[in-house]
Amino acid sequence: MNVGSADGEDDAVIAAINTTPLVDVMLVMLIIFLITIPVVTTSIPVTLPKERVEIRETKPENIIISVDKAGSVFWYDQKVANVEALVDKLKKVSTVKPQPEVQIRGDLASRYEGVGKILYACQRAGIVKVAFITEPPALGG
Repeated sequence: MNVGSADGEDDAVIAAINTTPLVDVMLVMLIIFLITIPVVTTSIPVTLPKERVEIRETKPENIIISVDKAGSVFWYDQKVANVEALVDKLKKVSTVKPQPEVQIRGDLASRYEGVGKILYACQRAGIVKVAFITEPPALGG
């Protein structure tokens, strides 16, 4: 501690910066961040989906239902008149053992309503296995 000179001269200018309060504040902030960051990142436990490319084998018993841009529903290559006709076809298929998988191909520009109708028809018919056919993402992006 600098009290002053012993010979009684005027106070000398002290040109030193006291960094102790700065270091104390920085250490307190570091401790606060170290405590709060793990709580923020793991507050709700969820399982996040992983992107993967799964090569699927097309089996002859799989049913492929497509939806085009206009929302028309196709059973393989045949247009289905309405949802009730689709449900009737799916009910016939749902009795087969083992039950085949229904694969839905939806056009990128189609509305969700068309795909939703197919999902609802599968649910009404008792179909258990439903899959979506998509294109893999482009390489490098």
